[in-house]
Amino acid sequence: MSEDKVTRIYTDGACLGNPGPGGWGAVVLADRERRELSGGYGLTTNNRMEMLAVIEALSLLRDRSVVELYTDSKYIHDAVEKGWLAKWKRNGWRTADKKAVKNQDLWLRMDALLQTHDVSFHWVRGHSGNPENECCDRLASAAAQGKNLSKDAGYVR
Repeated sequence: MSEDKVTRIYTDGACLGNPGPGGWGAVVLADRERRELSGGYGLTTNNRMEMLAVIEALSLLRDRSVVELYTDSKYIHDAVEKGWLAKWKRNGWRTADKKAVKNQDLWLRMDALLQTHDVSFHWVRGHSGNPENECCDRLASAAAQGKNLSKDAGYVR
């Protein structure tokens, strides 16, 4: 497949305290265009913001797409690339030690999007100078500091 047909997505999440106010940011590079997006919630966790960045970015894609997704979240990268997500699904959304999978609401949304697109996940070290990852970090941090943040309905203490 030509490089022009590959969509590149960079994502990051941030939380001011964990839990606390949080934000997510994403950069989508497709068809020689760049789109930055972000959002925030009043009370959430860093993992949820990392996941929402992926979900919101993939949700932008209208047609089935080949995606290279870059994240600094080992939680997301490993869950997908090491097969944890597939095992959780097979085990009725239970971990290997029979506990309920955290953030199941978001894993369900992400899984549906992963079935729609051909996504390969790539881990990047956070705060290591990758320009797109740094941009996502700024977007997520700014969103977490926003006023009148929405409620993260799926967040459970």
